[in-house]
Amino acid sequence: MPGGRLTQQERQQIAVGLADGLAYAEIARRLDRPTSTVTREVMRNGGPAGYRADLAQRATGHRAQRRRQPAQRDARASEQPYGRDPEAVRAYEEKFTTVIMASGLTKMPSQVLALLLTSDTGSVTAAELVQRLQVSPASVSKAVAFLEGQGLLRRERDERRRDRYYVDADVWYQSSLASARANAQLVETAREGVGILGSDTPAAARLENVARFLDFVSESIVRAAEQARAILHEKPWPAPGNPEE
Repeated sequence: MPGGRLTQQERQQIAVGLADGLAYAEIARRLDRPTSTVTREVMRNGGPAGYRADLAQRATGHRAQRRRQPAQRDARASEQPYGRDPEAVRAYEEKFTTVIMASGLTKMPSQVLALLLTSDTGSVTAAELVQRLQVSPASVSKAVAFLEGQGLLRRERDERRRDRYYVDADVWYQSSLASARANAQLVETAREGVGILGSDTPAAARLENVARFLDFVSESIVRAAEQARAILHEKPWPAPGNPEE
Protein backbone atom coordinates (compact mmCIF):
# COMPACT_ATOMS: atom_id res chain seq x y z
CA MET A 1 0.00 0.00 0.00
CA PRO A 2 1.56 3.34 -0.94
CA GLY A 3 2.29 5.87 1.76
CA GLY A 4 3.10 9.55 1.87
CA ARG A 5 1.07 12.44 0.60
CA LEU A 6 -1.52 12.14 -2.12
CA THR A 7 -0.30 13.08 -5.59
CA GLN A 8 -2.00 15.43 -8.03
CA GLN A 9 -3.04 12.41 -10.11
CA GLU A 10 -4.56 10.68 -7.08
CA ARG A 11 -6.52 13.82 -6.22
CA GLN A 12 -7.86 13.92 -9.77
CA GLN A 13 -8.96 10.29 -9.40
CA ILE A 14 -10.73 11.21 -6.16
CA ALA A 15 -12.55 14.05 -7.92
CA VAL A 16 -13.61 11.71 -10.72
CA GLY A 17 -14.79 9.11 -8.22
CA LEU A 18 -16.87 11.68 -6.34
CA ALA A 19 -18.40 12.89 -9.60
CA ASP A 20 -19.33 9.27 -10.41
CA GLY A 21 -21.00 8.90 -7.01
CA LEU A 22 -18.52 6.34 -5.68
CA ALA A 23 -18.24 5.71 -1.94
CA TYR A 24 -15.05 6.72 -0.16
CA ALA A 25 -14.18 3.06 0.39
CA GLU A 26 -14.39 2.30 -3.35
CA ILE A 27 -12.29 5.34 -4.26
CA ALA A 28 -9.73 4.30 -1.65
CA ARG A 29 -9.67 0.74 -3.01
CA ARG A 30 -8.92 2.00 -6.52
CA LEU A 31 -6.11 4.19 -5.16
CA ASP A 32 -4.81 1.43 -2.87
CA ARG A 33 -5.11 3.87 0.01
CA PRO A 34 -6.85 3.65 3.42
CA THR A 35 -10.45 4.83 3.37
CA SER A 36 -9.60 7.28 6.18
CA THR A 37 -7.06 8.97 3.90
CA VAL A 38 -9.67 9.64 1.23
CA THR A 39 -12.30 10.72 3.76
CA ARG A 40 -9.91 13.17 5.44
CA GLU A 41 -8.75 14.53 2.08
CA VAL A 42 -12.29 15.21 0.86
CA MET A 43 -13.64 16.68 4.10
CA ARG A 44 -10.58 18.90 4.51
CA ASN A 45 -11.01 20.33 1.03
CA GLY A 46 -14.61 21.32 0.53
CA GLY A 47 -16.52 18.08 1.10
CA PRO A 48 -18.06 15.77 -1.55
CA ALA A 49 -19.90 18.59 -3.34
CA GLY A 50 -17.07 21.12 -3.27
CA TYR A 51 -13.93 19.01 -3.75
CA ARG A 52 -11.59 20.21 -6.52
CA ALA A 53 -8.33 18.38 -7.20
CA ASP A 54 -6.33 21.48 -8.17
CA LEU A 55 -7.50 23.49 -5.15
CA ALA A 56 -6.82 20.56 -2.82
CA GLN A 57 -3.29 20.21 -4.20
CA ARG A 58 -2.65 23.93 -3.75
CA ALA A 59 -4.06 23.94 -0.21
CA THR A 60 -1.84 21.01 0.78
CA GLY A 61 1.19 22.89 -0.51
CA HIS A 62 0.26 25.94 1.53
CA ARG A 63 -0.19 23.88 4.68
CA ALA A 64 3.17 22.21 4.19
CA GLN A 65 4.83 25.58 3.67
CA ARG A 66 3.34 26.97 6.88
CA ARG A 67 4.54 23.96 8.85
CA ARG A 68 8.08 24.52 7.58
CA GLN A 69 8.19 28.02 9.05
CA PRO A 70 9.92 27.71 12.45
CA ALA A 71 8.79 31.17 13.57
CA GLN A 72 5.16 30.13 13.37
CA ARG A 73 5.83 26.86 15.17
CA ASP A 74 7.67 28.70 17.94
CA ALA A 75 4.81 31.20 18.26
CA ARG A 76 2.29 28.39 18.56
CA ALA A 77 4.48 26.64 21.12
CA SER A 78 4.63 29.77 23.30
CA GLU A 79 0.82 30.00 23.21
CA GLN A 80 0.26 26.52 24.67
CA PRO A 81 -0.45 26.52 28.43
CA TYR A 82 -0.43 23.55 30.80
CA GLY A 83 2.67 22.08 29.15
CA ARG A 84 0.74 20.93 26.07
CA ASP A 85 2.57 19.57 23.05
CA PRO A 86 1.94 22.21 20.33
CA GLU A 87 2.22 19.68 17.49
CA ALA A 88 -0.27 17.35 19.19
CA VAL A 89 -2.65 20.29 19.69
CA ARG A 90 -2.33 21.31 16.03
CA ALA A 91 -2.98 17.75 14.86
CA TYR A 92 -6.00 17.48 17.16
CA GLU A 93 -7.43 20.79 15.87
CA GLU A 94 -7.18 19.46 12.30
CA LYS A 95 -8.84 16.17 13.27
CA PHE A 96 -11.61 17.99 15.16
CA THR A 97 -12.18 20.24 12.14
CA THR A 98 -12.53 17.20 9.88
CA VAL A 99 -15.08 15.59 12.22
CA ILE A 100 -17.13 18.80 12.41
CA MET A 101 -17.09 19.01 8.60
CA ALA A 102 -18.41 15.45 8.43
CA SER A 103 -21.44 16.65 10.43
CA GLY A 104 -22.36 19.02 7.59
CA LEU A 105 -20.47 22.29 8.13
CA THR A 106 -18.13 23.66 5.48
CA LYS A 107 -14.42 24.02 6.12
CA MET A 108 -14.08 27.59 7.38
CA PRO A 109 -16.92 27.51 9.95
CA SER A 110 -15.58 24.13 11.10
CA GLN A 111 -12.11 25.57 11.61
CA VAL A 112 -13.46 28.53 13.58
CA LEU A 113 -15.65 26.31 15.76
CA ALA A 114 -12.84 23.83 16.44
CA LEU A 115 -10.48 26.65 17.39
CA LEU A 116 -13.02 28.18 19.77
CA LEU A 117 -13.93 24.87 21.37
CA THR A 118 -10.29 23.98 22.03
CA SER A 119 -9.47 27.44 23.42
CA ASP A 120 -9.23 27.73 27.22
CA THR A 121 -10.89 31.17 27.12
CA GLY A 122 -13.60 30.09 24.67
CA SER A 123 -13.33 33.46 22.94
CA VAL A 124 -11.41 35.06 20.09
CA THR A 125 -11.45 38.21 17.97
CA ALA A 126 -11.72 38.36 14.20
CA ALA A 127 -8.09 39.53 13.97
CA GLU A 128 -6.96 36.55 16.05
CA LEU A 129 -8.90 34.18 13.78
CA VAL A 130 -7.27 35.71 10.69
CA GLN A 131 -3.84 35.25 12.25
CA ARG A 132 -4.39 31.75 13.58
CA LEU A 133 -6.09 30.35 10.49
CA GLN A 134 -4.06 32.35 7.93
CA VAL A 135 -7.17 33.37 5.98
CA SER A 136 -8.74 36.63 4.82
CA PRO A 137 -10.93 38.83 7.05
CA ALA A 138 -13.79 38.28 4.58
CA SER A 139 -13.56 34.49 5.04
CA VAL A 140 -13.66 34.90 8.82
CA SER A 141 -16.62 37.29 8.60
CA LYS A 142 -18.67 34.81 6.54
CA ALA A 143 -17.78 31.91 8.82
CA VAL A 144 -18.70 33.64 12.08
CA ALA A 145 -21.91 35.03 10.56
CA PHE A 146 -22.95 31.49 9.62
CA LEU A 147 -22.07 30.06 13.05
CA GLU A 148 -23.88 32.91 14.78
CA GLY A 149 -26.96 32.23 12.69
CA GLN A 150 -26.84 28.57 13.73
CA GLY A 151 -26.57 29.51 17.40
CA LEU A 152 -23.07 28.01 17.61
CA LEU A 153 -21.36 31.17 18.85
CA ARG A 154 -22.27 34.58 20.22
CA ARG A 155 -20.79 38.00 19.50
CA GLU A 156 -19.99 40.76 22.01
CA ARG A 157 -18.02 44.01 21.98
CA ASP A 158 -14.98 43.99 24.26
CA GLU A 159 -13.47 46.96 26.09
CA ARG A 160 -11.57 47.98 22.93
CA ARG A 161 -14.83 47.96 20.93
CA ARG A 162 -13.76 44.92 18.94
CA ASP A 163 -16.14 42.11 18.06
CA ARG A 164 -15.26 39.10 20.18
CA TYR A 165 -16.76 35.69 19.52
CA TYR A 166 -17.60 33.21 22.27
CA VAL A 167 -18.63 29.63 22.75
CA ASP A 168 -20.04 29.22 26.23
CA ALA A 169 -21.94 26.66 28.25
CA ASP A 170 -25.23 27.36 26.46
CA VAL A 171 -23.96 27.21 22.88
CA TRP A 172 -25.10 23.62 22.30
CA TYR A 173 -28.44 24.29 23.96
CA GLN A 174 -29.07 27.31 21.73
CA SER A 175 -27.89 25.36 18.65
CA SER A 176 -30.35 22.57 19.48
CA LEU A 177 -33.19 25.07 19.69
CA ALA A 178 -32.10 26.59 16.36
CA SER A 179 -32.25 23.12 14.81
CA ALA A 180 -35.73 22.60 16.21
CA ARG A 181 -36.85 25.96 14.78
CA ALA A 182 -35.51 25.01 11.35
CA ASN A 183 -37.43 21.72 11.54
CA ALA A 184 -40.58 23.60 12.51
CA GLN A 185 -40.33 25.66 9.32
CA LEU A 186 -40.01 22.45 7.29
CA VAL A 187 -43.07 21.02 9.05
CA GLU A 188 -45.12 24.11 8.27
CA THR A 189 -44.06 24.15 4.63
CA ALA A 190 -44.67 20.41 4.18
CA ARG A 191 -48.20 20.72 5.57
CA GLU A 192 -48.85 23.68 3.29
CA GLY A 193 -48.03 21.35 0.40
CA VAL A 194 -50.60 18.82 1.64
CA GLY A 195 -53.35 21.35 1.08
CA ILE A 196 -52.04 22.41 -2.31
CA LEU A 197 -51.45 18.90 -3.68
CA GLY A 198 -54.66 17.41 -2.30
CA SER A 199 -54.85 15.44 0.92
CA ASP A 200 -55.79 12.17 -0.81
CA THR A 201 -52.82 12.14 -3.20
CA PRO A 202 -49.59 10.09 -2.82
CA ALA A 203 -47.44 13.25 -2.81
CA ALA A 204 -49.52 14.81 -0.04
CA ALA A 205 -49.37 11.61 2.01
CA ARG A 206 -45.59 11.66 1.69
CA LEU A 207 -45.39 15.29 2.82
CA GLU A 208 -47.69 14.64 5.77
CA ASN A 209 -45.48 11.77 6.91
CA VAL A 210 -42.41 14.01 6.62
CA ALA A 211 -44.18 16.71 8.65
CA ARG A 212 -45.22 14.25 11.37
CA PHE A 213 -41.70 12.81 11.57
CA LEU A 214 -39.98 16.21 11.81
CA ASP A 215 -42.58 17.46 14.26
CA PHE A 216 -41.84 14.53 16.56
CA VAL A 217 -38.07 15.01 16.17
CA SER A 218 -38.33 18.74 16.94
CA GLU A 219 -40.36 18.13 20.09
CA SER A 220 -37.86 15.48 21.19
CA ILE A 221 -34.91 17.81 20.58
CA VAL A 222 -36.44 20.63 22.62
CA ARG A 223 -37.47 18.29 25.45
CA ALA A 224 -34.04 16.63 25.59
CA ALA A 225 -32.23 19.99 25.42
CA GLU A 226 -34.26 21.34 28.34
CA GLN A 227 -33.66 18.21 30.40
CA ALA A 228 -29.91 18.09 29.67
CA ARG A 229 -29.18 21.82 29.88
CA ALA A 230 -27.91 21.58 33.46
CA ILE A 231 -25.11 19.25 32.30
CA LEU A 232 -23.57 22.13 30.35
CA HIS A 233 -23.17 24.13 33.57
CA GLU A 234 -21.60 21.41 35.71
CA LYS A 235 -18.19 22.25 37.07
CA PRO A 236 -15.50 20.11 35.41
CA TRP A 237 -13.26 17.87 37.44
CA PRO A 238 -9.99 19.64 38.34
CA ALA A 239 -7.19 18.66 35.98
CA PRO A 240 -4.08 17.05 37.51
CA GLY A 241 -1.20 19.45 37.70
CA ASN A 242 -3.37 22.49 36.92
CA PRO A 243 -1.12 25.49 37.58
CA GLU A 244 -4.09 27.43 38.96
CA GLU A 245 -4.80 24.82 41.66
